[in-house]
Amino acid sequence: MSASVELDNLTVRFGSFTAVSRATLDIAGGEFFSFLGPSGCGKTTILRTVSGFLDPTEGAVRIGGQDMAGISPNRRPTALIFQNLALFPLMTVAENIAYGLRVRGVGKAERRRKADELLELIALRGQGDKLVSELSGGQKQRVAIARALAVQPKVLLLDEPLSALDLKLRQHMRAELRAIQRQVGITFIYITHDQGEALTMSDRIAVMSDGVIEQVGDGKAVYDNPATPFVASFVGENNAFAGRIVAADARMAVVETAFGRLAGRNPAGLGAGARAILFVRPEAIVPVAGAPEATLTSEVESVAFEGNLTHIYLRGAGKKEISLSVGRTAGFAMPAQGASTPASYAPEAGLVLPEGALARE
Repeated sequence: MSASVELDNLTVRFGSFTAVSRATLDIAGGEFFSFLGPSGCGKTTILRTVSGFLDPTEGAVRIGGQDMAGISPNRRPTALIFQNLALFPLMTVAENIAYGLRVRGVGKAERRRKADELLELIALRGQGDKLVSELSGGQKQRVAIARALAVQPKVLLLDEPLSALDLKLRQHMRAELRAIQRQVGITFIYITHDQGEALTMSDRIAVMSDGVIEQVGDGKAVYDNPATPFVASFVGENNAFAGRIVAADARMAVVETAFGRLAGRNPAGLGAGARAILFVRPEAIVPVAGAPEATLTSEVESVAFEGNLTHIYLRGAGKKEISLSVGRTAGFAMPAQGASTPASYAPEAGLVLPEGALARE
């Protein structure tokens, strides 16, 4: 069983500080939904409000269509996995998993049966009698998930649960977590500042900044068509060129920048004279000359080989750094450090957005 979650004009304040401002969205039952944003953006506040540990200052949280006002955390159809996992070190793995059932008065035999069933689900069959201290970081992560699932929540809330793991294990656990979610079919609400986690695991993502939801969409939409300068600069790498629009129509715009006139898509329908920022992803730029309004000349500052990609960092007008990423099979001659080189992109790969705040992280 899963349940939908609805935020209706949700606002949470602490004194004069607004942690979440007028957040409104619907999360479907069975969806893997992530809140993505930098530290302090309000994503954990939303999670704690959904779980019942915080009350809305204004607005409402509804789970399965029911308003959660006045309903305590232990009476909500949710389970929460904390960042530090909070496993009990003196209990066995099975006892940890069955702890919530024990609190609810479930008999010992049934608790063990359920623990063994969940151990099978998380690929730790036969490990129930071990102590938590005997497990690896990834195994502990899976035990925390099993403990949360034991009480049969309709919504599982996860607060940056992979942040303490090393990169390889984190990448492995992303796939495992997504596989578990698909198996059990309940609603997952995931909090992270890691773009890779959000993009690879989520059905949809809400990108947050300073308590405000900037954009909601699937990973491809958020990456390819960011709605604001903050989203464009926070989700993935991006080159930003600020300036003023000198020509525009419903499809494309040309921006006068320190590098000259550069063109890009114009989804906001901005007109001539508007202040704007043109964004171009590093993978969209190649070290060759192209169309006049999509080419810039700069000096190669450094070249970094990273296996499947080579990252080229250029220094251009006003000492601005530009980055581009070239694959192994791209077939371009890599420019030498210190050389002057043109760099270009397909104009359709550029994105023109109204001037606004960029991400600080």
